[in-house]
Amino acid sequence: MKKFIGLLALPLAGILILTGCGSTPGPATGSSPIVIKLSHDLLDNTPQHIGSLEFERIVEEKTDGAIDVQIFPASQLGTDVEVTEMMQTNTVQAGLIPTAKLSGFDPQLQLVDLPFIFPDKETTYAVLDSDLMDDLFQPLEEIGLKGIAFWESGFKQITANREIRSPRDFLGMKVRVMESPLLIEQYKAVGANPTAIDFAETYNALQQNVVEAQENPLVSIVSMKFYEVQSHLMLSNHGYLAYAFLFSKTFWDTLTPEHQTIIEEAALAAAKIEREETAKREEAYVKTIEDSGTTVVRLTDAEVEEFRLAWRPVHDKFRDIIGADLLQKAYDKIEELGN
Repeated sequence: MKKFIGLLALPLAGILILTGCGSTPGPATGSSPIVIKLSHDLLDNTPQHIGSLEFERIVEEKTDGAIDVQIFPASQLGTDVEVTEMMQTNTVQAGLIPTAKLSGFDPQLQLVDLPFIFPDKETTYAVLDSDLMDDLFQPLEEIGLKGIAFWESGFKQITANREIRSPRDFLGMKVRVMESPLLIEQYKAVGANPTAIDFAETYNALQQNVVEAQENPLVSIVSMKFYEVQSHLMLSNHGYLAYAFLFSKTFWDTLTPEHQTIIEEAALAAAKIEREETAKREEAYVKTIEDSGTTVVRLTDAEVEEFRLAWRPVHDKFRDIIGADLLQKAYDKIEELGN
């Protein structure tokens, strides 16, 4: 009998040792993992989706399966504004939302959308990954959202059904823009007629000549095939399209500090992968557009400067809306990085 009890004790001791190992426990037996529904608006062959998959991999690995990330690309859960509202009610836990679409939620985020505010990608990353990120995201917490990182689609280019080399070429042109007061004002400043149209409806709007031009990074122009219904692409790098990686604040507050840290670190690590993937693909995107028969126009430095001067008043008009101190802080950071 004593020998039998001793034999039972050996496997029991092994079980106790095994259950005491591991710094991040997975879900308890019989319990369900924590689910994060993550929405974004691009297709599943884009750098944004590749970054999302990397985020999923890191989070699930680091939490040993305690968190289950479920990715919904191509606006499957709704438009960017609808998804943002769903995050406020915790119907959706996370979303990659263009900053321009958040102007009605946090006007300060329009700083990122100012024309020609960032001279190059390196400066852009340094600014958006700095403490300025906290300043931009802080107001969101008051309306049920938690910002943790900036991702990208990249610098914006212009497509149109005719060549555009000067601000004067926009006079009277119908231009599709995101639902953003700043972007609407940007095109009004050059005499265009801006029209807010949802991203998913833009191809049809261009095809049916509801609008004659639009702006987007190369990844969007190619993945959505806008070049099929536009005769010209102007490489202008006139603005930057950033995505805010947001969470439902209600959901965020239910997470342990350990899980919050894992998610924040995963978002930044995946952002690096997404940015690198975007950079690798951009040259191929231009070739795809050229091979389709669309004319690619590479603006000269003098032409770019003309646009810069034409759109500079937009900075002044939105200074108080964004916050004069915050805008100056961004200017100072950009100047410091350029020295």
